[in-house]
Amino acid sequence: MNRYPVWKYALIAIMVLLGLLFTAPNFFGEDYAVQVSSARSGVKADVTLIGKVEESLKKAGIATKGIALEGNSVKARFADADTQIKAKDAISKSLNPDENATAYTVALNLVTRSPRWLSNLGALPMYLGLDLRGGVHFLMQVDMKAALDKRSESDAADIRRLLRKKEIRYSSVAREARRVTVKFRDVATRDKARDEIAKNFPDLILSDAGSGEELSLVGILRPEAEKKIQEAALQQNILTLRNRVNELGVAEPVIQQQGADRVVVQLPGVQDTAKAKEILGRTATLEIRLVDDEHSVADALNGQIPFGSELLYERNAEPILIKKQVELTGDSITDASPGFDSQSGRSAVHVNLNSVGANIFKEVTRANVKKRMAILLIEKGKSEVVTAPTIQEEIGGGRVQITGMRDTEEAKDISLLLRAGSLAAPMEIVEERTVGPSLGAENIAKGFNSTLFGFLAISVFMIIYYLVFGAISVVALAINVLLLVGILSLLQATLTLPGMAGIALTVGMAIDANVLINERIREEIRNGNSPQASIAAGYERAWGTILDSNVTTLIAGLALLIFGSGPVRGFAVVLCLGIVTSMFSAVMVSRSIVNWIYGSRKKIDKLPIGNTNWREAAVPQAKTV
Repeated sequence: MNRYPVWKYALIAIMVLLGLLFTAPNFFGEDYAVQVSSARSGVKADVTLIGKVEESLKKAGIATKGIALEGNSVKARFADADTQIKAKDAISKSLNPDENATAYTVALNLVTRSPRWLSNLGALPMYLGLDLRGGVHFLMQVDMKAALDKRSESDAADIRRLLRKKEIRYSSVAREARRVTVKFRDVATRDKARDEIAKNFPDLILSDAGSGEELSLVGILRPEAEKKIQEAALQQNILTLRNRVNELGVAEPVIQQQGADRVVVQLPGVQDTAKAKEILGRTATLEIRLVDDEHSVADALNGQIPFGSELLYERNAEPILIKKQVELTGDSITDASPGFDSQSGRSAVHVNLNSVGANIFKEVTRANVKKRMAILLIEKGKSEVVTAPTIQEEIGGGRVQITGMRDTEEAKDISLLLRAGSLAAPMEIVEERTVGPSLGAENIAKGFNSTLFGFLAISVFMIIYYLVFGAISVVALAINVLLLVGILSLLQATLTLPGMAGIALTVGMAIDANVLINERIREEIRNGNSPQASIAAGYERAWGTILDSNVTTLIAGLALLIFGSGPVRGFAVVLCLGIVTSMFSAVMVSRSIVNWIYGSRKKIDKLPIGNTNWREAAVPQAKTV
């Protein structure tokens, strides 16, 4: 009646061991560190970089607790925060002598002291939020001029495409600053073009210019359109930053507008701050242009760059002439994923385009068969030719494969940036700082101690009131907290003050389930049932009440999770997870202990569960006449 099969004991033991494994890293603490990584996704950190970091610290006379290559970055550990800041300045000056050409990303970090074998198993400590430990604070400024220039460049390409479609002859279409100039040879053609452009581009103010055979039509963005573009660029960048933060797996981030052209980004509890800075600070966009094979690259190297083209370099350092006209941008990308080229087996990025982008790409490839097309990745204002293949045939369907990746890591990083969305305008980090905890170390200790003392008070009450069964409930409660912290660590959740409140609430809810079970067992004993039958009936009959109460609370928690934001969501996550772990520990764990102690006994005279002698007075029944 009160015996569990071996597999149930094994399951509970495995769950407890896993809880211990994933909770353990939270007790080792952290070291102050400086993390150094390459500013370019395709360049990996190696032993040479370790030597450069060691040399820069040696020159500055700064002692370290150790320098190691971890992943794609070098991390140097230090004894305190002051040494950490001095080391960051020394390393930055040594590795990045030219501030305008940053070769390495140097950022402050906190590195766990937990053993490497735990990290290899995926056991990592929980992050602490800005209100407990702090995090990274970025102030980013949007380049509004670039946003307007980008719109003018797009208008120029669209006007060129429109005139070709309508078969209206023109001499040239060029963008000068924020003005789009279209040149014609006669007035009638210009008037016809004006009607079509005015119909399709209502945001442009059109005016006539020139005379004779040098007639032109000048389009300038309306002031209200400029303001709308700037606002849209800021909102799109905020959305893109949110997507990138989600890709990083940061919990409870703060991303909000500040002023007309700035965005505040706070990443609470982030460990890999260098990676966060790299991903957020990069302005990677994709552009597809045609290669200018009509002019000589040698002449371009001598300074004779033809009009409408620019000299760039491929990844093998070979110079190449690329036309300035952008055929397609990253705005048309709906999805991007890393993969491999089916023919060569090399790393590649598979890109899906929306319907508009797919049609444009189809037209471009149809009109330029046997010509070369360049795919450019633009990061931090610098254009790099990823690949420049020859167009063999018309490509439709909206799926494009970008080859030329150095390795799978670069393909993964580039697909992340493209998938998270292209920035409407470049952004620059104008301020970076680590945020200290708003509560302070004393308040953190108070929050931890309040939960601890509450746990101890509950334990004392349960043991006094329910004796051995109370002690069993306390053990189940401790396992509940262990499992909850282990799951939060496994999910790499960020623990905030509301999260700590959620843990405290979970402790109370978990012990409430054991109170229901113990009282039900007492009631069964009062009704004259045997101890073994009382244990079985107590757990079985209390289960329905426990389930109902936890499900209703879970519904409220899910509502907070769905409709809440920020700290509210953090509280809801801990609450929902705590409900699941409390049901497991209060029912399965506590009963397994009870079954292990009492299930094999054939005769039990009395259960040590407190006072069971009290009975309700019999209620006299009314006599029938």
